[in-house]
Amino acid sequence: MDLGIAGDAALVTASSSGLGKASATAMAREGADVVINARDEQRLEAAAAEIRDTAAGEVVTHPGDLTVEEDTEAMVERAVEEFGGLDHLVTSAGGPPSGPFLDTTDEDWYDAYDLLVMSVVRLARAAHPHLQDGGGTVVNITSKSVKEAVDSLVLSNAVRMSVVGLEKTLSAEFAPDVRVNAVLPGIHETPRIEELVEQGVERGDHDSYEAGLAEMSEGVPLERIGDPMELGETVAFLCSEKAGFVNGQSVVVDGGEGASNL
Repeated sequence: MDLGIAGDAALVTASSSGLGKASATAMAREGADVVINARDEQRLEAAAAEIRDTAAGEVVTHPGDLTVEEDTEAMVERAVEEFGGLDHLVTSAGGPPSGPFLDTTDEDWYDAYDLLVMSVVRLARAAHPHLQDGGGTVVNITSKSVKEAVDSLVLSNAVRMSVVGLEKTLSAEFAPDVRVNAVLPGIHETPRIEELVEQGVERGDHDSYEAGLAEMSEGVPLERIGDPMELGETVAFLCSEKAGFVNGQSVVVDGGEGASNL
C-alpha cells in the first residue's frame, strides 16, 4: 500500500533506538525525508546508518535534549531548513524511572513532566506554523499505561495521561489543517526489553532469552510481544493520506493485552 508520504518532511524525536527509531524507519521506507533525534550523537549516527539501508527518503541527524526548549525549537528549524518545510511531527521520549509512589520525589515528578509533557508542548508549538502549510500531522507515542496503570510505574501512569489530554485538545484546535493522534504501545522487543530479558537470564530467572520473551508475552492474546516495526508502521499509517479521517484518537498497539473496553 502506498501511504502517499513520499517526499514529505518528518521529525521523529528520541529515534536512535526503540519505537522512535522504528517509526523513523517506517516513514523513511515510505519515502519521507526524516530528521532523527537523540542526545547521544554517536548512537544517533549509528541509527541513521541503519535507517538509510532501507530508506527511500533522506535521513538527517540532529542531536538535542528534549527537556531543553532551545533544543526542541532547533530540531524543528533543522527539518524546515533541510527539507523546506515540515509535514509530520512524531514525538517520542524515554520512560521516566520506575518505582512506587512513596519513593518518588518532587524532583522526579517535575523531571517526568518536563520530559514527557513539556517536550510535546514545545515541539507542537514550534512545529504548528509549518505543519499548517501543507495539512500536516502530529503523532504522540505514549504508553498503554494511559489506559491501564502498570505496577511501579506511577510517573508513567500519571504523567503520560497529560500527553493524551493535550493530543485530544490539539486535535480540535489544530483542525482542519493538522490531524493529531496518539499511539499507546504495549510491550515491544526494544533494546530496553532485550536488556531486561538478558539480565533475567543472567540471574537465572529464565532458562533462555526465548523463554524470557515467552514469559513477558503471557496474557497477550497473540502470544508474543510486539515487533517495534509494527508500531512504527502504525505511526506511518496515521501520518498518511490513508488515515485522513482519523483525528483525536489514541490507538492502542498491544496485541490485545489490555482489558479496557475503551
